[in-house]
Amino acid sequence: MRLAAVNPIPGLFTIAPADRGHEVGLRAGVTVLVPLLVLLATHRMDLAVNAVFGAFTAIYGRNLRHGPRLRAQLRGGGLMLAVLAAATLAGRLGVSEQGDPWGLVLWTTVVAGVCAFVTGWWGLRPAGSLFHIFAFGAVASVPVKPPAAEGMLTAVVVVVWALAVGMASRVHPGRRHRIVWPDPVLHDDGARRLILWEEAWYVVAAGVAGVVATLLAAPAGVPHNYWAMVAAVVPLVGHSTRYRVSRGLQRVIGTFRGLVLTAGIILLDPPVIVLVLIIAVLQMAAELYIARQYVIAQTVVTPLALLSTMLVGVTAGGAGSLMAAGGLQHLADRGVETVIGAAVGIVCVLFPWAWRRWVWGSPDPTRAIPVARGPGS
Repeated sequence: MRLAAVNPIPGLFTIAPADRGHEVGLRAGVTVLVPLLVLLATHRMDLAVNAVFGAFTAIYGRNLRHGPRLRAQLRGGGLMLAVLAAATLAGRLGVSEQGDPWGLVLWTTVVAGVCAFVTGWWGLRPAGSLFHIFAFGAVASVPVKPPAAEGMLTAVVVVVWALAVGMASRVHPGRRHRIVWPDPVLHDDGARRLILWEEAWYVVAAGVAGVVATLLAAPAGVPHNYWAMVAAVVPLVGHSTRYRVSRGLQRVIGTFRGLVLTAGIILLDPPVIVLVLIIAVLQMAAELYIARQYVIAQTVVTPLALLSTMLVGVTAGGAGSLMAAGGLQHLADRGVETVIGAAVGIVCVLFPWAWRRWVWGSPDPTRAIPVARGPGS
């Protein structure tokens, strides 16, 4: 068996069909834009991080009919609210990248495992716990912490708004169908073992990446260890070793392309209203390409993530500009943490392949990787 069988390079130059991505992108963009405009108008941008993560509800059930989509978004939104509540509590107990980086690694790793299990059990798509890792680390570490009750109320309201946007196409008579609740998914022993196996790898990848980032990057003044944990779980999604390795490389390439784009936005230093519009457009573009070409998607996801976290510093934090909010330093940090995390994730993907190839002597170590599936597939 040649190593070319896990060659990830071809995946860097392929793009999947659109598959109604514009509909998902529009829903996602509107879901995040309206709450941010309301917070801006009411001078409550300290709640922006809670609103942004609550809006992630819109990404679930992307091409499903209204009944399955509603269930997927109820579950996805409910799980995100639980993560935000845990992050809010952790942040107030001192668990953050600034105050307790090791505590943040520990509890973010727990979130990675628990949410990977729940999304696998429910068959949610996007699968895994990438968004939950990001949400927990960001909310726990945000320097400007709003009142806990107000932050959670904001997240709940945005989740409800996302559900409404997800059902909005029903106003068109041709899109209005009876909402049929999907049958419950019954997992056999094999499916349960598979879900637990996936959960275990999320724990390993996130935990190891967090430890490595805290030991190596933090002493060098790169404090965002949870960014490495996010990057580490990216390669764990997919049905083959080649695809998973390719996703890890695409994460790195797309991130550095995205850092160039982010640098341009920071240097332009747009007004806050324009910054909010940019975030909404980036959210739309991310959903257009996330399932088609990960390099392109990550090129817009990188500024989306960075600008969303810097938005609070620019407004409620009193920084006044992206540059004053540490924009360029954030770019360097993101690059370092992404390389650390992606390297750990790729090793976690290649280890089972190498074990099958050289320990078991398997004639087909690159066989398709079974992935827990469900109605959200």
